[in-house]
Amino acid sequence: MADAGPAVDDIDLSSIEFWAKPWAERDAAFATLRRERPVAFFEELEVPPFPRGPGYYAVTRYADVLTASKTPEVFSSAAGAVSILDMPAEMNEYFGSMISMDDPRHARLRRIVSGTFTPKMLNRVLDQVAATAAEVVERVRGAGVIDFVAEVSSPFPLIVVCDLMGIPESERQMVLAQSNIILSGGDPEFIPEGTDPVTAFLGAGSQLVELMNGLAAERRERPTDDLTSALVNTAVDGEQLSGDELASFFILLSVAGHETTRNGISHGVRLLGEHPDQRAIWQDDPSVTTTAVDEVVRMASPVVWMRRTLTRDAELSGVQLHEGDKVLLFYGSANRDDAVFTDPDRFDVRRDPNPHVGFGGPGPHFCLGAHLARREIALLVGELFRQMPDFQLAGPPEQLRSNFINGIKHLPVDVGS
Repeated sequence: MADAGPAVDDIDLSSIEFWAKPWAERDAAFATLRRERPVAFFEELEVPPFPRGPGYYAVTRYADVLTASKTPEVFSSAAGAVSILDMPAEMNEYFGSMISMDDPRHARLRRIVSGTFTPKMLNRVLDQVAATAAEVVERVRGAGVIDFVAEVSSPFPLIVVCDLMGIPESERQMVLAQSNIILSGGDPEFIPEGTDPVTAFLGAGSQLVELMNGLAAERRERPTDDLTSALVNTAVDGEQLSGDELASFFILLSVAGHETTRNGISHGVRLLGEHPDQRAIWQDDPSVTTTAVDEVVRMASPVVWMRRTLTRDAELSGVQLHEGDKVLLFYGSANRDDAVFTDPDRFDVRRDPNPHVGFGGPGPHFCLGAHLARREIALLVGELFRQMPDFQLAGPPEQLRSNFINGIKHLPVDVGS
C-alpha cells in the first residue's frame, strides 16, 4: 500500500536517489503528483558528454497519458522515446528503433515486422514458449532457495527471444549482459567497474549490432525457420528491413522483449508471495489467468515511462505545453490512478475491467509483443503452480536502481527440496 506521501515540492523525479526508494514510497510520491501537480516540471540531469537539456514535464494521470498516446501527431516520438536527453538522430534510431519514430516511417517498420509473423511461425513460437517454460522450471525444481531472477525469470524470456531470432546458445549470455547494461539506468551492478555508463551503453549496443549483422549475413545465404531469416528474406508489400533497421530492431527485441517480460514475471512471483489469498484464487482456478496476468502487468508496469515531444502547443490537466516541450508518460502512475482503478494499490487477480497501460497507451505505439508477453507470464506461472505448488518467498526483493525500468535484480524464492 502507498504511504501518505511526501510534500509535492520535495519530489524530484530527476534524482537517482528517488529511484532507489522502496516501491511504496515511490507510489506515494506519484499519488501526490496526480493529486496536486499532475503535469509537473523537472530539471534534467547533466549527462556528459551531452549538454544539459531544457527539462521535462511528468505526466502522471491516466487520462492525460491516454490523450498523449492517442494523438501522436501532437505528442511525437521522433525526437526520442526512450531517452530524456536529446541524443543524436543516428543514436536515437540505433537504440530506439521503431519506438522512436512517427508515421509513416513507424508504420512501415511495424508493417514489415508484423507481416513476417505468419500463422505457422506464431504457432511454432507459442509451442516453443510452452516447452521452454516447462524446461526452465524443471531445472530448478527441488533446488531449495534460489535467486528466482537469475535462475528462472531472466533465462526464460531470453531463451524465447533468442530462439525466435535464431541466436546460437553460445551468444546468449552476451545478449543478456549487454541488455542489462542498456537498461541498467547506470546501476553499478551492471556497469563494468571504472567504465563510464554512456560508454558502456554504446559498447553494449555495438556488440548486439555486430552479432545481428553476422547472423543476418548467414541467414541470407542459408535461411532457416527463425524470425531473422524471415526478416532478411521476405518482402512485405515489396519492402524489407535495411541492415541498420534489422540491427536496431534486434536491440529493441532483445532489450524490450527480454527485460520487460523478465520483470513482469519477477513482480508476479513477488506479488503472489506477498498476497497468499490472491495466489490461492489463481492457483485453484486457472480460469482467472487472463485477468490475473493483466493485473500483474498493471501492478508491475515494467516500463516506467516513455517520452514524447510536442509538435505544437497543447494542454494537459490545465497546464499549457508548448511546441518542443518534452513530456514523460509515467505508465506506473497512470496504472494506480484512483479515477480509473478502484482501490488501485490492491492486487486483485480478478480485476475486471482492467484498462491498464502496462504495454503502453492505445495508439500506434502499443506494444507489438503484448500478446507474446502475456503468454509467457501465463505459461511460466502455470508451470510454477504445476511443478512446485508450494514455492515461497525466502527474502525481500532487491530493486533495480533505474528510472526507466521497474526492475527486480534479485528475488530469493524457496522452490522446495
